Amino acid sequence: MSPGSPLLLPNGAHIFNKLQNFLRAQYPQFGYKEVITPNIYKKSLWEKSGHWENYAEDMFSVQGRGATGQTENAQVGEDEEFGLKPMNCPGHCLLFRGEGDIKSYRDLPVRFADFSSLHRNEVSGSLTGLTRVRRFHQDDAHIFCRPDQILSEIEQTLRFVGMVYDTFKLGPYKLLLSTRPEDHFIGTEEEWSRAEEQLTTALNNSGREWAINKGDGAFYGPKIDIILKDAMGKEHQTATIQLDFQLPQRFDLQYQASPQELEAGPISAGDKNIDPSMRRPVIIHRAIYGSLERFMALLLEHYAGVFPFWLSPRPALIMTLNDDPELLAYAARVKDTLAGLPKTSPGQEKPTPQKLHDTHIPVDIDSSARTLGRKFHDARQKKYNHVVIIGPEEVVSKTVRLQVTKQPNEPAMQKILGGVLEREITDGDRMKGSINVTMSKEDARKYFVSLVEELV
Repeated sequence: MSPGSPLLLPNGAHIFNKLQNFLRAQYPQFGYKEVITPNIYKKSLWEKSGHWENYAEDMFSVQGRGATGQTENAQVGEDEEFGLKPMNCPGHCLLFRGEGDIKSYRDLPVRFADFSSLHRNEVSGSLTGLTRVRRFHQDDAHIFCRPDQILSEIEQTLRFVGMVYDTFKLGPYKLLLSTRPEDHFIGTEEEWSRAEEQLTTALNNSGREWAINKGDGAFYGPKIDIILKDAMGKEHQTATIQLDFQLPQRFDLQYQASPQELEAGPISAGDKNIDPSMRRPVIIHRAIYGSLERFMALLLEHYAGVFPFWLSPRPALIMTLNDDPELLAYAARVKDTLAGLPKTSPGQEKPTPQKLHDTHIPVDIDSSARTLGRKFHDARQKKYNHVVIIGPEEVVSKTVRLQVTKQPNEPAMQKILGGVLEREITDGDRMKGSINVTMSKEDARKYFVSLVEELV
């Protein structure tokens, strides 16, 4: 019903949200502020940015059914043409220009981050699973900086990419410098050469191997693309870092120049429409994941379904040995404890609000009458990280039997589990290759929280 627009089930939505939240947690240390912007803008904005001329075939045009009232520029019944946004840069330019007072050179860099959905009119024959879609989400960000800050900002962004990809154990990845297209570009060749030189210096300083991808830059500037291979060896672009001298001119973005900039001389002769005391910022477009949907697809193949505990939609499954009411009631209490839920329930007259920063663990429970062997088989097929067994003995002793079934980083997990138990994990704790320990439900919760905090 909506070609190229993925629908995510709860487990997919869990991974999607975890990816967003992981990046959000990194933004403060890198100086980003998250913003929210519209999905559609008037055609006039896209004409101003150059997208309507250079990117219109890849955009969706949207038209209303007629205005319902009088506005400054539209009469009653007049249809206006809009464009579904394929990227966030024009909207972020409006935010930079409209934040209030004129910015000083001391205010830069300004870094806006945005997770809103994007739409690109991909040819139907090119649509492929999650890796090539029409509606997607991008960890889109734009850095508005002074020319003398370009190199340090690009180098910091490359370090940001390296930190994130190392966290997911992704790589090795390839760095490509995409240069000016032969046609469909804005700006002068001199401006493009200057931008390409800045990116080249940053790549040389990164210490990583890189190559030139001639003519594949965006229409507004050159870019650094990060390329990952999937399980079949096919290459996919994920992260990108793009340098842009054009949009600041088109949107008349300005800041008060520093004394050093004023001493260096007047602004470029090609930009007459600016006060001599002002300068244009440079925009760095950047994405760390790129398309979140594509990044998810690569992670699915990379982990083969066995996700790290903090990212996994199936971190733990509780199995009951029988359907005794007392046992089932205890299993329900264990589930709430492991998940980190309040002791009151939503069905009570005054439920307790969940604390904003509490770590919630999505714990499932299998209380069916099937055999334990059948339950174990299904748990392994579904790639649960842990199985928690509850039988009559556990009800009496107020404990749980914890088995580690699937965990990508077992040495670190074993160290954390040993720390919670206050002893080393030995061969005696293993059964058929899996670690099996008995512990209180509170210690099991402590172990789960430690896994999230230590392994991210």
